[in-house]
Amino acid sequence: MPVTPDLPRTVGALRASGHLQRPVKHEIRDNLLAALREGRDPWPGIVGFDDTVVPQLERALIAGHDLVLLGERGQGKTRLLRSLAGLLDEWTPVIEGSEIGEHPYEPIVPASIRRAADLGDDLPVAWVHRDHRYTEKLATPDTSVADLIGDVDPVKVAEGRSLGDPETIHFGLVPRSHRGIVAINELPDLAERIQVALLNVMEERDIQVRGYTLRLPLDVLLVASANPEDYTNRGRIITPLKDRFGAEVRTHYPLELAPEVELVAQEADLVAEVPRHLLEVVARFTRHLRDSSAVDQGSGVSARFAVAAAETVAAAALRRAALTGEETPYARPVDLESVPAVLRGKIEFASGEEGREDEVLEHLLRRATADTARFALRGVDLDELAVAVSTRPVRTGERIPAKDVVAALPQVDALTEIAAKLGASGTEDPGPMASAAELALEYLFLTRKLAKDSSDDGDTVSYG
Repeated sequence: MPVTPDLPRTVGALRASGHLQRPVKHEIRDNLLAALREGRDPWPGIVGFDDTVVPQLERALIAGHDLVLLGERGQGKTRLLRSLAGLLDEWTPVIEGSEIGEHPYEPIVPASIRRAADLGDDLPVAWVHRDHRYTEKLATPDTSVADLIGDVDPVKVAEGRSLGDPETIHFGLVPRSHRGIVAINELPDLAERIQVALLNVMEERDIQVRGYTLRLPLDVLLVASANPEDYTNRGRIITPLKDRFGAEVRTHYPLELAPEVELVAQEADLVAEVPRHLLEVVARFTRHLRDSSAVDQGSGVSARFAVAAAETVAAAALRRAALTGEETPYARPVDLESVPAVLRGKIEFASGEEGREDEVLEHLLRRATADTARFALRGVDLDELAVAVSTRPVRTGERIPAKDVVAALPQVDALTEIAAKLGASGTEDPGPMASAAELALEYLFLTRKLAKDSSDDGDTVSYG
């Protein structure tokens, strides 16, 4: 919880401090432009959008537009929306006790207007951190107008107020986000009659509740996310509401391998060390799935798939360490075999691929492994290793500790080069060397320069 700094506590002291009131969109624009001028990254943790999505988003914010992010699942839309809070001032003043966070210079509900008139410069001021000025709502079919806009509060009516009194209104999420950001995730899932309730909020900036027309000059930035599949089939954004959004920004999956790997490394909670070459296999595997005709591309292959795959690989390494007594769990290519079985349910396959799901996943994983090894080990003469293993087979497997794998390796110069290429040099831990050697052996098998047999207990013997 942020610690409230020593700041003015009355509206009189606030004026004396020289504080200026700014609409929230101006506040965001000014802070964004300041970050750009100073060379600071306004979007920490956002990967792969630098030359595509981010410039469009920044232009929309500078223009003061409400906006919708359109993209397939797992493209970081929610992460991007949440990062908008970082563009707000760290602290902002509100009327203390105000139900909707009004600025002390501009009370807008009847109760606050009366207090301001009665107390004058003694009107108490509280300070709200920017983390509390971002409000997020997942659009679901059961979302009501009362949830978003408000409704008559029966308790206030029971206290003796008349139904015509605006003070009987219990404000919903949007008015309570006054002077902040409202994010609605999966906007097309919001029932069309509920979307209609947002029209006045976005254009006239007032609200209507059960016959009341309470003119509230709401100061909000309204942002939303939508999935193209939902956008066109299961639900839609009604035309008048879509017209009120000033910008529609299309997101995408990482266009290059490096950002994909960076994203996995950043987001995955790894319980064991996973070397970069295995993260590259996971990233390439995910990208091959996105290009495969066997996968329903309308549904997309989420970045969460790659993150979950990396976490599964790390978990397999930790499990092996527990079974074999290894002190330091370190992921190896054998751990990749657990990915298809565990994560198969996260992929939507195209019609007609029933029964071939495992075959597709295993083929694409082997392809990703071969592509990674080919790139990582280019320039290394692997024939020397293939010849040596043909006379001295190497046993690997999910129950074989790294020290046993390393001990079984032949003494050839190619292994020194492989270790250097894959970051396995200069360490006493056998894990990195075992992982690097396994990748080379798997590549030799996939290119048909080595054969291998798998036993019933899961061990694999590579031989010529």
